[in-house]
Amino acid sequence: MMANLKEKKLKALVTGASRGIGAAIVSELEAQDIEVVTPSRNILNLGDPISIQEYIAREKSLGIDILINNAGVNFLNDITEINDEDWQSMIQINLTAVMQLIRGFSPYMKQQKWGRIINISSIFSIVTKESRATYSTTKAGLNGLTRSAAVELSPYEILVNSVCPGYVQTDLTMANNSPEQLTEIASIIPIKRLAQPAEIAKLVGFLSSKENTYMTGQTLVIDGGFTCR
Repeated sequence: MMANLKEKKLKALVTGASRGIGAAIVSELEAQDIEVVTPSRNILNLGDPISIQEYIAREKSLGIDILINNAGVNFLNDITEINDEDWQSMIQINLTAVMQLIRGFSPYMKQQKWGRIINISSIFSIVTKESRATYSTTKAGLNGLTRSAAVELSPYEILVNSVCPGYVQTDLTMANNSPEQLTEIASIIPIKRLAQPAEIAKLVGFLSSKENTYMTGQTLVIDGGFTCR
């Protein structure tokens, strides 16, 4: 571990930070006095491998200590109607882009012998429902990437974890479920409500912090007990 860790002001890169869970994560990290970098889609387009390569080339000197891969998409399609474009797009944004960012920013973490990487996955990496075949596939792959990265990077004091939120009060959840469906969902969650983004951000904040010294390679479900049913 780097000798001056206690004195160093940490810097985090958060993707998909404009709203929902991402915005809540930014607020949580800033409350911990962590400097946060939040590139817009115009600056870092996760759907475009060239954009990612160019961003890393420009910004790898930033000295990113914490990488939060939060951005993701969820196109709903019946499994018999999944089109190749949506399939490839979701794999690129939800999975391949995460690998590319880890590949690009972890060398600095390895050099300084400290880092934290948190991948925002989903309960649908563990369970699933209709029209989520592509989404579940990408998020399950993300959990696998998390475990592999944890094994490879742990010798450098780089801890890598997945956070799997359940139903959270976000625009994406509202877009993919009708009000009636959301009422039904809340009724079968043991806590009887959807999560607030800030509740997810609290867990991410701990995993990102200097206080987390031993947890790595884990898939952490935070769903109000939904997957216990």
